[in-house]
Amino acid sequence: MTDNTVQVLIDRLDTLLEKERRALLVGDLDAIGGLLAQKEHLIDALNIAAPDAQHDLRPVQGKVARNQALLDGALQGIRKVATRMAAFRKIRRTLETYDESGRKLILQADVEHKVEKRA
Repeated sequence: MTDNTVQVLIDRLDTLLEKERRALLVGDLDAIGGLLAQKEHLIDALNIAAPDAQHDLRPVQGKVARNQALLDGALQGIRKVATRMAAFRKIRRTLETYDESGRKLILQADVEHKVEKRA
C-alpha cells in the first residue's frame, strides 16, 4: 500500500479515537460498543498495510492510551455502582443487630412485593 493510503487509515483512526473519547466522557456506552468494531478493523488494516510504520502511529498511540485510561475509569465506576447496588439489596433483605452479649445477629427478612388495590 502507498504512504497516502496508510496516512488515510491513520487519519480515520485518529478521528475514531476522538469520537470514542467524546463517548467515554459523556458515558455513552452504546456508542463505545459500536466504535470498537470500527477501531479493530482500522487497526487490522494498518497492521496489514504498514507493519513497520511505528513512527507514524505515535500521535494515535497517545490517544489510545488516553482512551484506555478513560475506559478503565468508566469500568471502575460501573463496578462501584454494582457493588453499591448489591449492598442496597442486602440491606433490604437483612437486618444486622447485636444481642445482649454483644454478638452480631443477622435477621433475614421475607420481603413481599405486592400491591394492594382499593376501590
